[in-house]
Amino acid sequence: MGEPRPRESGDSSSTDSFSTPSASPCPSPSPAPRQHVTLVEPSHQHKKKGKKVFRVFRSVFRSFPIITPAACKIPVLPGGRLPDPHRGGSSGSKVTGTLFGYRKGRVSLSIQESPRCLPSLVVELAMQTMVLQKELSGGMVRIALETEKRGDKEKIKVMDEPLWTMYCNGKKTGYGVKRDANEEDLNVMELLRPVSMGAGVLPGYLEAEGPDSEMAYMRAYFERVVGSKDSETFYMLSPEGNNGPELSIFFVRV
Repeated sequence: MGEPRPRESGDSSSTDSFSTPSASPCPSPSPAPRQHVTLVEPSHQHKKKGKKVFRVFRSVFRSFPIITPAACKIPVLPGGRLPDPHRGGSSGSKVTGTLFGYRKGRVSLSIQESPRCLPSLVVELAMQTMVLQKELSGGMVRIALETEKRGDKEKIKVMDEPLWTMYCNGKKTGYGVKRDANEEDLNVMELLRPVSMGAGVLPGYLEAEGPDSEMAYMRAYFERVVGSKDSETFYMLSPEGNNGPELSIFFVRV
């Protein structure tokens, strides 16, 4: 018996899977057993995890209440420009980004150093998967995750913030929450280990039947640009000549 493989969506306009810049054909999946995790630690894995867990736990309480910014502030590169997601060159580092979730559940974002590495970041976004699919079908999506500066409190990296106010194309949608990768997250990343870029559906683990029991995913390379200690941005990279959706994800302290 072979291992289950991701199923590609043949129609990029379908609401059952994400739109994608490119996809590799895969056979239809069989019922999915739990995968043995073979992912490796990223090279920049943080040390002293115990102290970090305590700091994050304490930071959650410090984050309430969050003062909602008056407007969504999207950072840009020097000169006021945004990177071209279709260009060949890159001014930042390249990472693997995966958006995944059950159709009527909240979508999650996983950032990996490569498809073979454990996630270095998992954020549960304040948006249903089916809603994000609809936004992506419009061609351009900008997600901003904002948190307030706390000058009189412990300094942590912007990507280590536990909670963000989330905006999608300028509209507030709720709160994005950073969390440790759980068993299901790791199972999805293991199933997608051979996939560098693509979109489709994976067999889910819910009791429900039909489309709601399947997990949609979109995976692509992202350019990671560090603007300052208070801003990092991930720009989805599309193959040259591809007319897929444009996606930018901003992490900002304001």
